[in-house]
Amino acid sequence: MINDNANRYKNLKNTIKKMSIKAALNQVEGRRLEFKSAMPTRSELAKTIVAFANDAGGDMYIGISDSPRTLKGIPEAELIALEEQISNLIYNKCYPVIMPDISLLNVEGKHLIKISVYRGSTPPYYLKEKGKLQGTYIRVGSTNRLADESILSELERRKRNVSFDSEIVAEKTVNDLQFDCFRTIFREKTGENLTNKTLKKLELIDGLYGTNHPTNALILFSDDELRNTLFHFAKVECARFKGVGTAEFIDQKSIMTNIATQAEEAYNFVLRHINKGAVTDGVYTISKWEYPIIAIREIIRNAIVHRDYSLSGKDIKVALYDDMLEVTSPGLLPPSIDYGDMESRQSDARNKIIAPVFKRLGIIDQWGNGLKLIADELKKYPEISFRWKEVGLSFQVQFVKLNYQLPIELGQELGQELGQELEQEKREKTLFSFILLKLHDKPLSRKELMNAFGQKKISGYLNRTILRLLSNHLIEQTIPKTPNHPKQKFKLTDKGIAFAKLVKQA
Repeated sequence: MINDNANRYKNLKNTIKKMSIKAALNQVEGRRLEFKSAMPTRSELAKTIVAFANDAGGDMYIGISDSPRTLKGIPEAELIALEEQISNLIYNKCYPVIMPDISLLNVEGKHLIKISVYRGSTPPYYLKEKGKLQGTYIRVGSTNRLADESILSELERRKRNVSFDSEIVAEKTVNDLQFDCFRTIFREKTGENLTNKTLKKLELIDGLYGTNHPTNALILFSDDELRNTLFHFAKVECARFKGVGTAEFIDQKSIMTNIATQAEEAYNFVLRHINKGAVTDGVYTISKWEYPIIAIREIIRNAIVHRDYSLSGKDIKVALYDDMLEVTSPGLLPPSIDYGDMESRQSDARNKIIAPVFKRLGIIDQWGNGLKLIADELKKYPEISFRWKEVGLSFQVQFVKLNYQLPIELGQELGQELGQELEQEKREKTLFSFILLKLHDKPLSRKELMNAFGQKKISGYLNRTILRLLSNHLIEQTIPKTPNHPKQKFKLTDKGIAFAKLVKQA
């Protein structure tokens, strides 16, 4: 009986392991996942391990090619030696010590190696031979990026469990700082006066050489000129664009007030530019906004409360198009927050001083309730698709109209442009349409497009057509800052999606 139970437990573990690998095979490479068809170079492996440890952790599978996703496997005779080589390499090249889990797997008769790295508790992690300044890497999408000075500082703060908004600003004492507007708002919302005792309790001020100085949080809540000097980028840029692209503005606004008032101003900008109409609910006629405004309000508030204020030069962007509403906030999503599980109540405040103050002001709800509110509101809007992604060092949310129809005038304009393109010689014309239709399904690399078109090498026709599509803003690169990146792919722009629909109808 004991042996039977042990065998059942072993079989169950193997089944769960196979299920998790199959689930990973269906995911795209990203912040926490990487595939290698064979053992990578020593430098490449060490950079990925360090980047995973500095960020949210992650898994690397060796023996699986990414493009196209294929189980390649590793010769069984090489497994033990490779496992030992990986373990020694990580120990010798990475600092502080990183202790990953290294597993030998068998999937569909193919041998694989899985390296699981957990989020480190003593960052920054870096390559010993390069040193901290030149050897610290972070994970941005599916790539490893050398950390700059601001990111290194953030990693050092994380090691000390200190948030950026709690750091003292020595340039002024609290008595010299102008924050009367925030005092008034605090009194109106809480019924309390913002005395030095209260400021101390909220950790908005701290002592330095026997004198009270503001923290970064209080500077951001103030209307002092020092805020504009230190945090001129701590603003919300709002824009309503004509059509589905960014070529033409209908309206725009820069919200440069203190952060206590930014959410309300941005929210009001959105309300001015979305429609409210009558819909029938049974025998009743009720008014309904075209977008889930409660969800949008929460997203805007979250963007301001949880953005990374240590990233200089980056602002929050609220953009409205004919087909969607988009909010982009500086800073990657905290590792413990999963937008894929919005029903559960999750909470992880990057700004440990700002967030409790926002809660006292009633701008944010109880901890962990925001995502649940968004999920509940979206259920009332089946015609709106909620999408999210990390774009570089920013987090972006989109509310997309599923039933959006291209206006007739724009369709005619695109049709004319398409007709002009299709007047080119036959082979290039076919390739133009072919690329649009192929990229409509998923992003593809230059080599993948070559293979799909049945070419043996990347031809001049293919290169010219890709350049024309890029220059006409019909496609864009997935890694725009590194045009020659080995993992570079192409994807359709909004304009390109409209073109692809016309091509299908042609």
